Parts: sequence; C-alpha cells; structure tokens
Amino acid sequence: MSEKNTGPMEYGMLGDDAMSQEEKVAKYTGDVDWSYLRPHYKSGAMIYVDPTLELAEVAKAFTDDDKEKVNAWMKKADLVKPSSLHADWWEYDKTRFTAVVVNPFVLAQPLAQSDS
Repeated sequence: MSEKNTGPMEYGMLGDDAMSQEEKVAKYTGDVDWSYLRPHYKSGAMIYVDPTLELAEVAKAFTDDDKEKVNAWMKKADLVKPSSLHADWWEYDKTRFTAVVVNPFVLAQPLAQSDS
C-alpha cells in the first residue's frame, strides 16, 4: 500500500462466482468479534477502517485498485494497520466489528456501541 508502488494493488473479493463486486462485498461482510479478527491482526492482514467511512466504499476502492483513494485515507489515518495498543483495548473491551475480506486483507470497522 505504498505510494511508490505503481503497479496494480491486485486485491479481490473471495469467490470465483459470477456475482458483481458489490454483491460479493455484501455477501462477505458481517459482524464479528475480536476473536475472529485476532489471527488476521497477528498476521498483519487486518486493516482498521475509521467509522466515518463506508466500509463497502473502502472495499470497493481496494477491489477497483483505486490507489489514490486508499492512499488518501491512509494519509488521513482513516485506514491503519492496528498496533498492539489497539489489540489490547479490543481484547479488554470486547469490541465487535463489521468486517469484510478483501484478499489478502480483512477490513474491520468497529460497531457503534449501544448504551445498555
């Protein structure tokens, strides 16, 4: 995800079926807890998506190889690779996420917490 890379990002949705990218994003998006994301975080494949962004739009930017959009979000820290501090907090807080697999990454956005 470096700006110096001029080739295609080559990210894609799972599945070799005839669904459109939008249909695949919808199919492979779901609510998960930290235990699902932990292995992806540990392997460096998790990308945190700021709650101000639309997760489907971010996934589409990845699958469309829209480097300009992805790099702009990264510069603004709207997309980040989580640190151990993030992971420790999510473990403690039992944070839930909406996540989508955009191979080789898992894009994850925290769910809004309800006042219970």
